[in-house]
Amino acid sequence: MSKRDDLIAKYAADMKEKLGVSPDMELLTKVVVGCGPSIYNADAETIAGSDKTELERVKTNYLMKKLGLPDGPDLMAAIQEVLTKYGSSNRNKYRPVVYYALCVHFGKQAAYA
Repeated sequence: MSKRDDLIAKYAADMKEKLGVSPDMELLTKVVVGCGPSIYNADAETIAGSDKTELERVKTNYLMKKLGLPDGPDLMAAIQEVLTKYGSSNRNKYRPVVYYALCVHFGKQAAYA
């Protein structure tokens, strides 16, 4: 298995354990690929849920640019909802898992078609 395949398996296991979701592996793979080299850096691989700048970056760069969603309070509310489901005490909120959950939340799987 490649390093990326190992990471995809890790993210899928994390989703099952922490979110109680069995991910669509094809979509998860596309989300992971879309994250690029950030998944290989321990700091960039995770999202700091308490860092407002980080959450703004997720909103702007992922939700608005990648998924094409219009700006609005519902975007930040969705990010907070996903992070809450993921667990506030969970230190490792993996970026691909959060992106996957947001993509499914907004029904934007077609962005990865």
